Amino acid sequence: MNDSQYNLLADELLLAVEEAIEECGSDIDYEGVSGLLTLTFVNGTKIILNKQAPLQEVWVATKFNGHHFSYQEPVWLDKRGGDEFWAFLSAAVSTQAEAEITLTAQ
Repeated sequence: MNDSQYNLLADELLLAVEEAIEECGSDIDYEGVSGLLTLTFVNGTKIILNKQAPLQEVWVATKFNGHHFSYQEPVWLDKRGGDEFWAFLSAAVSTQAEAEITLTAQ
């Protein structure tokens, strides 16, 4: 994958996360700026997603640990545990929001 393809896919992923947060009905604030997306929960915890263009990865930092996702067509996979991005993010958001939340790409 070239840099343009990576940037397009990563930007689409971050936008899809914003849309999923809007649709989930939970009180989660988010702010996206230049390849960085911060989710802030009522209890003050955060999840930070950011593009790592040199590595062609998307990094996700949670209250508990960090994960690096690379695009393996047609999904983003965690390089450490092999988890699919949306399954991982749903579990992480549910843990930090202290409520069951399922996020999906629209």
